[in-house]
Amino acid sequence: MIHPSAVVDPRAEIGEDVEIGPCVVIDGPAKVGARTRLVAFVHVSGHTEIGADNVIHPFAVVGHEPQHLGYRGEPTRLYIGDRNIIREHAEIHRGTPQGTGETRIGHDNLIMGHAHVAHDCRIANKVTLVNGALLGGHAEVHDGAFVSGNVVVHQHARIGKLAIVQGLGGIGKDVLPYAMASGIDTIAGTNIVGLRRAGFDSAARERIRGIYRLFFRMPITDAVAEAERVEPCAELAEMVRFIAETKRGICRFGRKQSTRRLPLRHAMDSDL
Repeated sequence: MIHPSAVVDPRAEIGEDVEIGPCVVIDGPAKVGARTRLVAFVHVSGHTEIGADNVIHPFAVVGHEPQHLGYRGEPTRLYIGDRNIIREHAEIHRGTPQGTGETRIGHDNLIMGHAHVAHDCRIANKVTLVNGALLGGHAEVHDGAFVSGNVVVHQHARIGKLAIVQGLGGIGKDVLPYAMASGIDTIAGTNIVGLRRAGFDSAARERIRGIYRLFFRMPITDAVAEAERVEPCAELAEMVRFIAETKRGICRFGRKQSTRRLPLRHAMDSDL
């Protein structure tokens, strides 16, 4: 299952039924789990552990040295879970001693072409990074989030559970769970399509919409208190936990950019 043109370091550990295609390079003590496919021209290096049933497409760079001026060749790590798809020219770098020492990717993620996952990032499960999405060092993307094409996420920023960042956006603060972010550090509504696809019923979607209406109308701490008074729920608890853990602050609440020149109240109603 190893193509004769592939170069595999003798320190590497290769699982059962792994496919290593033409001109793949595995350089270092990497581990490749069962039934994973390295299609062609993939470069895997360093202390990288790849789980089972992954597919890594041509010219992806997985586990290379972090782009960090303080890195001095320390044996930092990259962990990739199971059933991930990593497309062409994607870059995923190892951690740094200045951070946690490990970049970590969970299960069932789709990382599209030319996406960049920098050192010490955390990607949870069922995340989508669209072509050209860039995650700065230490960024976090939580379960089910969707980062659209050519979005730039600043180091240490977080994208909450089932949030979506629309294309060409810039994120320097934290995007709340279930939110739709648009433009620069702006929450423009809720990710209704993502919630529906994730199996949230109409009642749960309406609860989340109601919470976000409060966020648009009053300071966030007041909105949380009002929502807890009216209808506490698991979704609100997720938001409260996320807010409590923020280090960079929460993206502001504002109108979604649109070519339609509606009054602000009507635009917010339609987006929410």
